[in-house]
Amino acid sequence: MMSSSCNSPSLMAIDDAKTKIFQLIKCVTQTELIPLEESLDRVLSEKVFSNINVPGFNNSAMDGYAFRVQDLIDLKTLNLVGKSFAGHSYPKALGKGECVRIMTGAAMPDGADTVMMQENAIVDGEHISFTKIPEHGNDVRLAGESIKKDSLVGVKGKKLCASDIGLLATLGCAEVRVYRKLKVALFSTGDELLRAGDTYQSHKIYDGNRPSIIALLTKLNCEIIDFGIVPDDKTQLRNIMQQADELADCVITSGGVSVGEADFIKEILAEIGQIDFWKIAIKPGKPLAFGRLPNSIFFGLPGNPVSAFVTFNQIATDALKLMSGQELTPPQILRAISTEILRKQPGRTDYQRGRCYTDEQGQLLVASTGPQGSGIFSSFANSNCYIVLERERGRVQAGETVNIQLYDATLT
Repeated sequence: MMSSSCNSPSLMAIDDAKTKIFQLIKCVTQTELIPLEESLDRVLSEKVFSNINVPGFNNSAMDGYAFRVQDLIDLKTLNLVGKSFAGHSYPKALGKGECVRIMTGAAMPDGADTVMMQENAIVDGEHISFTKIPEHGNDVRLAGESIKKDSLVGVKGKKLCASDIGLLATLGCAEVRVYRKLKVALFSTGDELLRAGDTYQSHKIYDGNRPSIIALLTKLNCEIIDFGIVPDDKTQLRNIMQQADELADCVITSGGVSVGEADFIKEILAEIGQIDFWKIAIKPGKPLAFGRLPNSIFFGLPGNPVSAFVTFNQIATDALKLMSGQELTPPQILRAISTEILRKQPGRTDYQRGRCYTDEQGQLLVASTGPQGSGIFSSFANSNCYIVLERERGRVQAGETVNIQLYDATLT
């Protein structure tokens, strides 16, 4: 029988929970062909290969003069015979001792192999000499130097960023095939909840969980189905859960997964689906439920705002990325020195909110952002990292080294 202790050794470790989730979820298979301009943050569903060389021709990296370097070695002075501009190249092959004025990006004339920047040129009418002799191939960008034809330029599972789009555009790529957006349904539960904008009531609280999770889902580029706030009525909750399951790939709830008399989510999940685990060794956020509904997977987040936010960020985020077809990248973990005492009891991996910075000697330091209670959402204010304290670690003294996890793009 599971111990009721918050730090029970029988609680599932966070890494074990993630491994179990990753084994059970499936990537969406439907794809769509969309315009490149609309592909920001979408996930490639196939490899992309270049069908051209980039650059497509030898061209100048500088404004200057193009010539055959051996002619300059032999003759010292060259004859200017024309110009080559970007998009308007010199049409003839260079003869012995000839050079052309050339602009950045312009095609190299046939017979030319070197460019000298204009600042090093000595111009005497049509006669050009230089202050020095350059190396063969100086300031010439060769065809295929950046990207060779048929080379891999986009891997399956890559989430496209602005630079990816710019790269594909240089290849003339007008459309890309991507996975469809993941559909995520969510709602908050509790008779005590108010929506932002409702008249304040002293015995109730405003729902901060759903808006914050919606913001995180937006960062993940999911299609969001918002069922709002659902009261603590088991019949109504079951109906909403079934509707959400029919519409979405993933259903997320906030609240109702603890052990109170009105916490029905776990019961409903067991009735219409399957509970794979409930409670993990993470702080904040022990009462996290994961399971499967007939058509979707389910995350039951805790009701406390910090707990809901941290468990979503640390566990659900990677699951949703995998489901959307995206390749995972490991979080950026660094070692830093704590500037203060950090309270911690052994038993759960603790994700405290901190702010890291470097001192004048270049040493990476980290400080807590204040009280770390699961209901104190202001702990995220001015934070830029998690202070990750290992499961069996206890109190941290000032000057001790700790692991920090820098916030990724989903949190900034």
